[in-house]
Amino acid sequence: MLRWILGGREALGTVEKSAALFIGEEQPKNCFTEMQVLKGHFDIVRFLVQIDDLRFASAGDDGLVLVWNVETGDCLLELRGHTQQITAMTSYTIIRGGNTHTALITASSDRTLSLWDPDSGNRVQNISDLQSSVKCLLVLDRLDVWLSGGNELCVWNRDFELQCKTVHHSDEGISAMLELPKNFIAAAMDKEIVIFKLNLSGSDIVVMAMRHLADHRDTIHSLININDGLFASGSHIGELIVWDSVDWTIQAYEQIVWEEPAVDNQSEVRLTQQKPIEKSIQHMSSDGEFIVAAVGSGLYVYNVPMKSVVAYRKIAHDSNVLHTMLQKDGRLMSCSEDGSVRMWELQDLPLPAEPASSGFFGMFGTFGRSSKHSCPPVPKLPEVPGLRSLELNGDLIGHSGAVQMFLSFKEKALVTCSTDHLLIVWKDGEMQSQLRSLAVFQKLEENQEL
Repeated sequence: MLRWILGGREALGTVEKSAALFIGEEQPKNCFTEMQVLKGHFDIVRFLVQIDDLRFASAGDDGLVLVWNVETGDCLLELRGHTQQITAMTSYTIIRGGNTHTALITASSDRTLSLWDPDSGNRVQNISDLQSSVKCLLVLDRLDVWLSGGNELCVWNRDFELQCKTVHHSDEGISAMLELPKNFIAAAMDKEIVIFKLNLSGSDIVVMAMRHLADHRDTIHSLININDGLFASGSHIGELIVWDSVDWTIQAYEQIVWEEPAVDNQSEVRLTQQKPIEKSIQHMSSDGEFIVAAVGSGLYVYNVPMKSVVAYRKIAHDSNVLHTMLQKDGRLMSCSEDGSVRMWELQDLPLPAEPASSGFFGMFGTFGRSSKHSCPPVPKLPEVPGLRSLELNGDLIGHSGAVQMFLSFKEKALVTCSTDHLLIVWKDGEMQSQLRSLAVFQKLEENQEL
């Protein structure tokens, strides 16, 4: 059992596990040595949202929203009302009588939007006359409104009253939204980013499309804020663009282009049987200085001020990476279709080197070239300031299906959700042992046995 929890396992499917990424059972930098499996869903769990320091909500394809206690693992509430899968979920802070209250907004394929009270379990508001399913939600606390995106962009007030909308932008609809300065919104629609302006006049709000940013050549899968002045987008063909948040100009453009090895007569059959390298950017996260991009089964760390990649793992997981998170002190996490959650650390050491091609973010100029006639010289490490290595520190194995995302409660716990219909709460084993010992002593004192 301990081996399963700490990561001793075989690779899923027929993918060969890289020896360089096998960390084994001894993981001294991995504090998550205890896990608690939470059952309640009966289909894929796709979304996790934190409510407060102790509670979180989960939702997915079964249409249920479940509220949990992260410390005990108890299911506190079942929020039922949607008849089809949930497509988006977010928290919404409401101030009532000077008190702050956190609610949940959910969207579903049944073309409804719902506002839930996670204290009582009541569905406070419901909208059921939408023209299409909502794919994403965005709360604008400063304006006390929230937005829903699908085939139409709708602006709603706290009472779930429609303020304004724009309709039928593209066949794909709006897949992601970001808040920008000065009441502007960035929305990803297929290959474009559309900049919208929210014009406020008294209690009236009007939304207008101001500019179409059409610099991507394929579908945009990820859209994130970097800091107050920059945001980034990533596409299906590995394009990473950094934008200015005020004037919407391109500040950096990078693309992953993996060079195919030369094919001779003897190797032609073998190469045609190899799985093509996936270069789609599925997810990105940022701490204001770095961007971590999930590209296929790899991870790439991009330094925004330096405009260069400073660390990467071309094969970080056995399958596509679905979610990433940057932490303090150069640590990051990733989860994958292979069922694993991995912990990484940026170390100030030269990257020992997986060869990369001439097109990889424009910085590795001569790696990866092959010759049929002679062996190429050993490539030199590129002279890039701030180059680091990305080292595997922990491998959390517990799910039997693809891990969709995770939610961090910092030192308290890490929560993961998966296609196996399960949630897992990962906890610091040493801390939990100390808490159990403390509870025993307190019980003994209560019984006057000390």
